[in-house]
Amino acid sequence: MIKSELITRLVEVNPHLYQSDIERIVNTIFNEITDALAQGNRVELRGFGAFSVKHRPARIGRNPRTGESVNVPEKHVPYFKTGKDLREKLNNK
Repeated sequence: MIKSELITRLVEVNPHLYQSDIERIVNTIFNEITDALAQGNRVELRGFGAFSVKHRPARIGRNPRTGESVNVPEKHVPYFKTGKDLREKLNNK
């Protein structure tokens, strides 16, 4: 599901709300999650999962095409861990 499909689904479920309001709500939620992760905070949505940031240190990698060594700089990457309710729903189809 992409963001526009999510917005369309929310409009169908909530016909009393305007689509522009739902778009603003969805964008605000995503922006708040992004801002919190950018500050190094953890975002937990009970039953769904938790977003956090993991640090990957610098390392020496290998170019698979040429085989030469390449320096890979350190970076921070987003990480998602599913919540218990979501895991159970996925595994009990």
